[in-house]
Amino acid sequence: MGYHRHWRGQAGLASGYYLQKNGLRFLILEANEQALGSWSQYYDSLNRLPIQTNHRVELVEKTGEIFMTRTVSGDKYLSRTVINATGAFHHPFMPAKKGQEEFQGNILHSSEYRNPTPFVNQRVVVGAGNSAVQIAVELAEVSHTSLAVRRPVRLVKQKIWGQDLHFWIRVLGIDTFPFWWFGRNAPSSKRVIDLGNYKDRLAAGKPGQRPMFISFYNDGVIWPDGTKERVNTVIFATGYRPYLAHLKNTGALSSDEGPLHRAGISTTVPGLYYVGLEGRLRPQR
Repeated sequence: MGYHRHWRGQAGLASGYYLQKNGLRFLILEANEQALGSWSQYYDSLNRLPIQTNHRVELVEKTGEIFMTRTVSGDKYLSRTVINATGAFHHPFMPAKKGQEEFQGNILHSSEYRNPTPFVNQRVVVGAGNSAVQIAVELAEVSHTSLAVRRPVRLVKQKIWGQDLHFWIRVLGIDTFPFWWFGRNAPSSKRVIDLGNYKDRLAAGKPGQRPMFISFYNDGVIWPDGTKERVNTVIFATGYRPYLAHLKNTGALSSDEGPLHRAGISTTVPGLYYVGLEGRLRPQR
């Protein structure tokens, strides 16, 4: 019995490399036709990893100490350990806002945004966050754009002592705690990395900032003061959630279908591990 994994991208490659280095038997199940990431540019020890492409995992179950992993094509694999490397940025999360079904305009997730061209002269509202501010700053050049925020955007310099913020996060070894730098309440404090001119752009109202709207109506959004405003497009920059439906029968997931884990180790299913997840801790049920 070896390790069987379902992986996407570089986290999966890294896991395979260390499994191989330690002489463990394993197999990588890749959902796509070819491996993701810069596969062809990696050194030989990675190119020699055992990998099965076009093997999308449909279901993982556990009986006793043995996992059964089944792919969409019906192939089954038995193992004592499963490493799930589908990552945390694979499944866009869209919130449900009151009146959303009635809205006649466009609702997009930030992952669908490519460039400002389709939004010229539109009225656009963008939910705040790092990607939201980047998108809104760009859109403000061609459209009337506002950030919908719970608190005013707070900026963080991209460079500290001459080095990019991500350099210090890596050096300090806090990759698994990405919000450490931003403070205990980071998700709600809306601290955003300033990529150059955000401070001046926000101060000039391009884009503007408004308190988060409370609901949609047919032609737009309703702001907290009750004002209705016509809006063409709303872009939600609400991040991603792990896609873990294949683990639903294992007892590994919380009520909101998130992984119950501590530092990548399942707290409810022995032998189940995660790589590529953001470093949040979930309580046991």
